[in-house]
Amino acid sequence: MTATDSPASPAPAPTETDRSEPAHALTTEEVLSALNSRTEGLSASSAQERLARWGRNALPTQPPVPAWKRWLRQFHNLFIYVLLASGFISLLLRHWVDAGVIVAVVLINATIGFVQEGKAEQALRAILSMSRSQCLVLRDGATITLDSEQLVPGDVVLLQAGDKVPADLRLLESKSLRCDEALLTGESQAVDKVTEPVSADAPLAERLNMAYMGTLVSYGSARGVITDTGARTEIGTINQMVQGVSLNPTPLQRQLQRFAGQLTLVILVITALTVALGALLHDQSLAALFQGAIGIAVAAIPEGLPAVVTITLALGVERMARKRSLMRRLPAVEVLGSVDVICSDKTGTLTANAMTARALVTANAHFRISGEGYSPEGHIEPEGPAGPEAPERDSKHETAPLVASAARIALLCNDANLTREQEQWCLHGDPTEGALLVMALKQGLDAEQCRNDCPRIDSLPFETEKRYMAILHDRPNGERELAIKGAPDRLLELCHKQLGPEGPEPLDRNYWQTRMDALAGEGMRVMALARKPVAPEQDEVHHQHVESGLTMVGLVGISDPPRPEAVEAIAQCHSAGIRVLMITGDNPVTATAIGRELGLKSERAVTGAELDRLNPTERAQLVESVDLFARTSPANKLQLIEALRANGHTVAMTGDGVNDAPALRSADIGIAMGQKGTDAAKEAADFVLTDDNFATISRAVAEGRTVYDNIVKAIAFILPTNLAQATVIIVALLFGWMLPITPVQILWVNMVTAVSLALAMAFEQSEANIMRRPPRPRSQGLITGALLYRILLVGGLGALTIFALFRWELAQSGQAELARSVAVNALVLFEVFYLLSSRTLAESVWHKRYWQGIKPALISILLVLGLQLSFTYLTWSQALFDVAPLSASHWWLLILATSPILVIVEVEKLFTRQG
Repeated sequence: MTATDSPASPAPAPTETDRSEPAHALTTEEVLSALNSRTEGLSASSAQERLARWGRNALPTQPPVPAWKRWLRQFHNLFIYVLLASGFISLLLRHWVDAGVIVAVVLINATIGFVQEGKAEQALRAILSMSRSQCLVLRDGATITLDSEQLVPGDVVLLQAGDKVPADLRLLESKSLRCDEALLTGESQAVDKVTEPVSADAPLAERLNMAYMGTLVSYGSARGVITDTGARTEIGTINQMVQGVSLNPTPLQRQLQRFAGQLTLVILVITALTVALGALLHDQSLAALFQGAIGIAVAAIPEGLPAVVTITLALGVERMARKRSLMRRLPAVEVLGSVDVICSDKTGTLTANAMTARALVTANAHFRISGEGYSPEGHIEPEGPAGPEAPERDSKHETAPLVASAARIALLCNDANLTREQEQWCLHGDPTEGALLVMALKQGLDAEQCRNDCPRIDSLPFETEKRYMAILHDRPNGERELAIKGAPDRLLELCHKQLGPEGPEPLDRNYWQTRMDALAGEGMRVMALARKPVAPEQDEVHHQHVESGLTMVGLVGISDPPRPEAVEAIAQCHSAGIRVLMITGDNPVTATAIGRELGLKSERAVTGAELDRLNPTERAQLVESVDLFARTSPANKLQLIEALRANGHTVAMTGDGVNDAPALRSADIGIAMGQKGTDAAKEAADFVLTDDNFATISRAVAEGRTVYDNIVKAIAFILPTNLAQATVIIVALLFGWMLPITPVQILWVNMVTAVSLALAMAFEQSEANIMRRPPRPRSQGLITGALLYRILLVGGLGALTIFALFRWELAQSGQAELARSVAVNALVLFEVFYLLSSRTLAESVWHKRYWQGIKPALISILLVLGLQLSFTYLTWSQALFDVAPLSASHWWLLILATSPILVIVEVEKLFTRQG
């Protein structure tokens, strides 16, 4: 290939994957040659040819699921299949009412699920809008503004502060360029860029001569040649990883599927045996046997359960939205209740993603700086002498002038600005400079007044080679001075004095080196502040003015601090039996320091390179003992999620960057940040924290556990009544007796009464020990031994009560309609009394907490009783359901016969609690 781009050689540029060496390992001349480009940019004709070959510089998106497919998906349920089969048989037998009610039940369930799923899919359909922008491009030697989607490999792009990088670039020229790559690498600090080649196997965070699509230019300017566009960029690779990760069914979905399969098999076997025995023993007609079979299926199948589960989840989603958590997948709300490991990104999740000055060292004292982020609220407070060799003099009188001098330099040698927008402080400029500016404001300086009193005359911008920035400014007394900030080791070389309480004094190099090492050991980025007086007539500043005779004023330790609420939330998670792992792209020293402040237990952070050297078995062992992981790639995060899940854990992953998206999708539940999170992270996640607050997760976990409890309560309520109904019909068929309750009457009870009463469970409050008990084991099924015992106990008592009342009334009056009316109403009252006890899984109804939040249950009971009275006494209802009106004596009998279930279940709870 040639190094020029002309009509004679219009060959499309090879992309990163076509080259034997990656772009970051090549010199600028080599990469231009490999891309068949030049420093003046491509010609328009060549760019068009490349665009036709490589396509637009955009990331592929997935089309939404069509409405018709979402509608049909609602019928993919074993319970629904059996009900539809029962409805079809009813049609063949010309039982029009039975068939109509069955179809209505199925349609109601499908409609509820369709509407709720549609709402979830409408949330956050803005994936990858982050990648499109306008940019400056060289075409035919001229600078033009172009939509980023029109860019092709080989294009030369100009970058300046505030730009979003439009594609993956190999830098050709750099003027103090710094890029914020937190969304891609997790690195909390802006990265200084260079143009020299780096090692071919350098990890992503250390490819300093590359600028990547979607990252931000925080300082300086540069020129770069595009190496990859669209799906071939680093963000595109991550996007493909996201698309390649299949969504895992939630624990509840798996349990419901397994439960549905097991229950359906049991129902079909029992139905077949019952019908066969009925035919052999009593020689009944085929139509009567089929009607009995339909009755068993309708009675035993909890057709209302899908609707109750969906509504319970939807109500949980609504409650979580009020607590600043937006769910994107309805079933995911329950997953939180079983989570036992939370893997969290650091930057922007556990920390504020806002560089903050946290420590200041002067010649005689060490200060801690309170406050976080870019809010100027906070204080600079002395912590005592700065080291054992510091003089015993740290009074406010002696330290204040030194702090003021450091703050003034930090403010003047600074190009950042701070504004108040919609009740939030917003930084315009480099994050590190923003931290220094906020420190000066916390000292009480007024930025505008200080800059007016000490106007800038000239400046030297930060350069990677020099590693400092300097300005020449006037002082209010008419003198002129240089204010310098930069890398501490570099400035220490240039200083020969230090600023003490009495003025300049001899430099103690060991003292400053010790303090630099101490701050770096705490995971902070250290900046040094220095000054130098100059002649009043000097009006320019050059490097020779800076590189000798400086006076060291102070050191500033800067980091992205933990959110205070995150520290408390992690402690709450630990008390709830939930491990918290921090997985970050930041460097190991910073990760270890932040992890220590957060209360995580690991002594050091394991790096992504170390993980890559392990096999899956070794990684699975490692994740059980390590809480901190640093310098991780998106692939490393996936490895950790897979290792944890292989060990049987239910895993939540939190994050905000593009680099978090594959892990968010792979985890049992992905949690994205709503304010600072990227669209890719939000799209991959199951729910989004609208306040970017890790503490919200602990509240969401409590809500998830409550949702699961309420679903279990609904199952504990529905299944005994289904068992009672099925048992009654099975016994009748086996003995050749009249059915106490017909299939259409059972459907009435299940859809109008059972669902209405069970729905009250969705509104129940959290159990008292909700966040003090360990997470639910992943292997635990919906039906535990204790719950199975209650189902059998209550189902058996219900069947006995209904059969006894039916047979008694039939013997007394000889009227089948009246006897069935007694049986149906006995079933309803039995459910009402059982509901009062089912509102808690183990707590007594006599506990004072029981009466809190009882209103939904009372409303459901009144509604059901009203509907049941219309069922019993309205003429059209009597004709439709073959029932007769009851007398007052009937009602007293029913109350006396069904109310004991409340006492029996409370006694069973008492023994359970004591056991």
